[in-house]
Formats: sequence, structure tokens, C-alpha cells
Amino acid sequence: MRARKVKSVKYSKKFLKSLDKLSARIINQASTREEIFKNNVFDPQIKTHKLSGKDKEYWAFWINYSFRIKFIFLNNEEVLFLDIGTHDIYK
Repeated sequence: MRARKVKSVKYSKKFLKSLDKLSARIINQASTREEIFKNNVFDPQIKTHKLSGKDKEYWAFWINYSFRIKFIFLNNEEVLFLDIGTHDIYK
């Protein structure tokens, strides 16, 4: 996929609540990955992928092997981070 920059990231209440529960190490990794995401949503390092099933409107990208950020495109320049966590965020 072509490189795609994001101008604005918004955060849902659920995302912020889940973020508060994470360790400092995971939060630091998430911050680093968010910067990569902003510069190119489809950077291969973060493995951005479309979800399926009940979440077919949503996307996710990797923080690390276990943790993901679930999001939705609001428009061509803005995204909303919906949740952060392990695969449980897909339930």
C-alpha cells in the first residue's frame, strides 16, 4: 500500500482508560509506534491490517507481538484510536 500520513489522531475515552492500565514500557512502545503510524499508516513495521467480522469497519496496528491499537478512519486525514491492549480488544 502507498504511504499515507495522518494529520490528527483523536483518542476515545475507552482508549485512554485502557492506556492508563498499561505498564510504562508498553506506553513508551505505543508512543514510538504512534509516531511511525502518523508518518505512514501502512508502514510495514507496524503491520496495519483491516479487521473482519463484527469489527469489519475497524483497523488495527501492532505495538508489539501481543499489543495492538484498534482504530477507525474518520476521514482522509484523521483517525480515532478506539482501544489499546492485547487481542482481547477484538472481543
